[in-house]
Formats: sequence, C-alpha cells, structure tokens
Amino acid sequence: MDRGIDFLKSQINNAVMQHQTFIENLVDHEKQAEDARYRSLCARFIPKAQAHQRMLEDYQAELGAETGTAKKVLGKALGVARDLADAARESDFLRLVGDIVTSRQSEDTFKTFREAGRALGITRLQQLGDMGERDHDDFHREANRLAQQMFVEHVREGDTTGLNISPSASTDFGTTGTSTSSTSI
Repeated sequence: MDRGIDFLKSQINNAVMQHQTFIENLVDHEKQAEDARYRSLCARFIPKAQAHQRMLEDYQAELGAETGTAKKVLGKALGVARDLADAARESDFLRLVGDIVTSRQSEDTFKTFREAGRALGITRLQQLGDMGERDHDDFHREANRLAQQMFVEHVREGDTTGLNISPSASTDFGTTGTSTSSTSI
C-alpha cells in the first residue's frame, strides 16, 4: 500500500474517477428521466457536481497525480459497467436509488478528505472535503425525499388489494408544498 504523498495522490485519483461517474449518471439521468422532479433534481445538482470535479482535478494536478493509462482504462470500464447497470434500471425510481448510492460514496470520500485535511493541516484538502460533503449531503437528502415520494406513488398507482392502505393516510416527507394524499395521486 502506498504511503505519504503517493497515498494521497492515489486517493485523489480514485475520487476523481468515482465522482466523474456520478456526474455522468446525473447528466444521463436528467435526459432519461420521465419524472419532472427527478429531472429538476439532476439539473440543479449538475453544476455543483461539476464544480467539485474541477476542484478535485485541480488538486490532482497540483499534486502531480495525473491518472495514468491504467487508471483511464479502469475509468472507461467503470463507465461501461455503469451504462450496463443503467440499462437494467428501467425506471426513474431505480436510477434515483443508484444516484443516492453513488452520491453517498462521494460524500464519504469528501468527509474523509475534510477530516484528514484538518488532522494533517492541509487546508486545501479540508476545504475541498468540506464543500463536497456539504453539497452531497444536500443532494442525497433531497433525493431520499423524492425516492420516498416515488415509492409511495408506485405502490398506490398499482393493485393495492390486501395492503390495507388507509385512504386518509397522508404522505408528508418534510417538504412544504409537496405533501400528497391518496386522493391526489
């Protein structure tokens, strides 16, 4: 296992590849989404994610940690795997759940960068981590709320025989103006 600057470079390289996959997911899903709320979520977060990516790549260049041919090949392979996985996810709900997982991976990486930057006194790493963690936390909070709404809607729109769903049950997911009741769906 690498140590010192080599370890830092390898982790930044990994973060660059993983986060690029997340951006590609958002861009693709914005185009593919049938649900306007999902399209809007992707569209709102793409610029933030691209800003994070630029910061990661700038820091990567500062460290002299340019990805080599093997890393680029691995990145392409991950992209192909992502495309195949997306092909199997035929619904906005499943794509959204995948985006939540990918966002959480990035959030965890950014949290690690923030705390490591603090412990090591590397201000740039700390700032990069803080910004990325905060924005990814915002994304998956909104994405989780939307996934919960979509889940309820998908159940209610189908055959609910035997589920004992209360006709007066409300689904309030903590957002103003987005509560729905069973009669409005």
